[in-house]
Amino acid sequence: MHDNLSVSPSPTANRRRVPVLAAFLAFAFTQIALAAPDEDKLGKPRSYPAGTAATWFFDESVRVGSFTSQGEIPGLFAGKSNVLAPSDKPMPLPRSEQEPAIRWNVDQAKDLTIDDYLSRQRVMGLMIIKDGVVQVERYQYDRNAKHRFLSNSMAKSITSIAVGIALHEGKIKSLDDRADLYAPKLKGTLYGETTVRNLLRMASGAKFTEVYDGKDDLARYGLAATREGVEAAAKVISERETPQGTKFSYASAETDMLGAVLHGATGMTVSEYLTPRLWQAIGAETSALWRADRYGLERASGSFNATLRDYARLGIVLANDGARPDDAEHKQIIPREYLLDATDWKRVAEPFRPRKATPYYGYGYKFWLFPGEARRFALLGVYGQFIFIDPALKLVMVQTSANATAKSVQTTLAKEADLFWRATVRHYGGRW
Repeated sequence: MHDNLSVSPSPTANRRRVPVLAAFLAFAFTQIALAAPDEDKLGKPRSYPAGTAATWFFDESVRVGSFTSQGEIPGLFAGKSNVLAPSDKPMPLPRSEQEPAIRWNVDQAKDLTIDDYLSRQRVMGLMIIKDGVVQVERYQYDRNAKHRFLSNSMAKSITSIAVGIALHEGKIKSLDDRADLYAPKLKGTLYGETTVRNLLRMASGAKFTEVYDGKDDLARYGLAATREGVEAAAKVISERETPQGTKFSYASAETDMLGAVLHGATGMTVSEYLTPRLWQAIGAETSALWRADRYGLERASGSFNATLRDYARLGIVLANDGARPDDAEHKQIIPREYLLDATDWKRVAEPFRPRKATPYYGYGYKFWLFPGEARRFALLGVYGQFIFIDPALKLVMVQTSANATAKSVQTTLAKEADLFWRATVRHYGGRW
């Protein structure tokens, strides 16, 4: 028996233990204070399991796990994932020595911090990048930099980028060509008769409901796409409510049709086409996964999976008008004029401008356009996925989330994300 185990500590030992105890209590308090919202609902007691092909999208208890392993869920869409290989020369992502002291307000809550934002919202990953330097990189729900996060409809913007590159290369001759010129299997369908431009603008005029209740036209189309493939599912949508090109009306199926157009125009899957032209060109350090139908055609409206850091690299290239800032030759990856047409509300037709297309956002070629004099735009996905971009400030904010509802406006997320973004822009000298 060791007698010193029962000896009362000396005053000197007591003085040494006080700072240690204080540090431990501070750490414990921080861990409690920074607990992510609704962890138990989202699957923490079961280590955040992934769902199945039937449950991954709607079941809240598997949302975190599903949204970070969607590329590996067996049997999803009756197909598998197409792979976009990474670059052998990743874009460097230098880090700031300390986080910015961003402060934001919402309703009666004032002077809120980044920690407050994370404690209020179901954010899985958050990055803020200024001038190519990472200012903030945070994860919750036991996620980390190695996880691939589901984009949901952010993938639509990536599909648009593919269209822009194909147009620049002459594989698509004109945005005013009909879709069935490139995708013959769409002949005789409403979408086949729609121009590439109007598919880009969500302006086919088709009657299409998308409310994420499992009973809407999106579900009906999705079931057909799983059973028969994307191109065959086009026939499910057959009624045109308005003339094409006259009105914005959100319909995910229209982006899937662009995937078929790209396949026909290039002779490659979208993943094959974009691997050297976009994914490796931006310097992605990790492979991306894009879920496809039973015939290998991507579900181009969503189902793209990548790490937070690689989404950040994409955002940096978009903030630099389609080029890498670390490239001495400043080679265009995304055609600049196409990108400006897609993201500058002053270049879009009146029905697609901010507060016209929707009460808030405008809509370019698969990019959401912020109101205001400055050009700011976003890639958005249901359940709270987004990349916000301010090209003038070279400012990018990436967020992946597991929101309680598909539409962020149905919770506080849409409002608070917008306020936090506005505060971030102001922090770096921008105006609204």
